Amino acid sequence: MKLLLISNSTNAGEEYLRYPLPEIGRFLAGIHEIAFVPYAAVTFSYADYEKKVQARFDELGIRVRSVHRTKDPAAMIRTAEAVCVGGGNTFALARKMQQQGLMKAILGRIRAGVPYVGWSAGSNVCCPTISTTNDMPIVQPESFRAIGAVRFQINPHYLDANPAGHAGETREQRILEYIEANPRRWVVGLREGCMLRLEQGRLELIGSRPMRVFRKGVETFEVEPGGDLSFLL
Repeated sequence: MKLLLISNSTNAGEEYLRYPLPEIGRFLAGIHEIAFVPYAAVTFSYADYEKKVQARFDELGIRVRSVHRTKDPAAMIRTAEAVCVGGGNTFALARKMQQQGLMKAILGRIRAGVPYVGWSAGSNVCCPTISTTNDMPIVQPESFRAIGAVRFQINPHYLDANPAGHAGETREQRILEYIEANPRRWVVGLREGCMLRLEQGRLELIGSRPMRVFRKGVETFEVEPGGDLSFLL
């Protein structure tokens, strides 16, 4: 499998997809066209999303074709050179992907060795479920089940603390609730500016910040970039 799972699309003060673009370019070397899944977009159109991603991928010489433009999105996925799934609302994304049979189609392509790139919600849906998203459930998907290309859960945009003056639960507390209810599942808190790359059976954390790792019965710990992540596979 070839996966590039990115925490966030945009770092503060930067252009859209600027920080991960060099890694995306390396990961998609030799690819001329991608099938893009825009369904996490809610407050702007799928066409606008496609255009936004194309503007950045122009720098890589890669054409972006959105699945919303075809009558059979799953068929487009089944013939794609590579698949990219963008960020936004994970519940909206999962619902549309389930309706169109894209979860199964994408898993089949991933297992065939086709590269997959996702950021934010696009990373969430590569997991077994979408249950560790930060998003509000603005629509109801068929279930929380997702692609299941990896065995662990990702919490993108992971934050270590709440804003000053806010007395609500921290992100860590929410994840601790998840592992209490799902004791067999690893969860990784992927901080902004970081990504996970899986190639040739090796999972690697890329970025300048460590990743926080959770599992019931295991003391929460950090893994630095370049650290051993084989336990997640």
